[in-house]
Amino acid sequence: MVNRLANSGLGVVPAGGAGAYAVQAGSGFSRLVACCAVIGFVVLAVRGYRLGVTCERGRLSVRGYLRTRVIARESITEITDFPAVRWTARNGGQRWTPVAAFMTSPGEVSATRLHKDQVIGELWRWAGR
Repeated sequence: MVNRLANSGLGVVPAGGAGAYAVQAGSGFSRLVACCAVIGFVVLAVRGYRLGVTCERGRLSVRGYLRTRVIARESITEITDFPAVRWTARNGGQRWTPVAAFMTSPGEVSATRLHKDQVIGELWRWAGR
């Protein structure tokens, strides 16, 4: 839960600033731009809260900040330590999809880092790589 809240902070904090600016903006155009920014940051906050990976029925769904990618299990060639998924597209091109939910940072709690490492190991075993 703590990790989910931290991931959503990327949108919550700027949304608060944009909301405060929208309230005190002088012109209608400035207020409109600030309201659009608030909407964009709220979407980013919700996507950040829902970051993750789902393994089901031979496919992998990677939910990121901006998009969700669905990858067939047989297309996966490698799960990297970054963490990212290397896979082959239908046209034969090599692709790379980062898994933002499990990226580590130097200042995070060791229990969180351990959990992320375990999840990446489970993902590696699921993919059979």
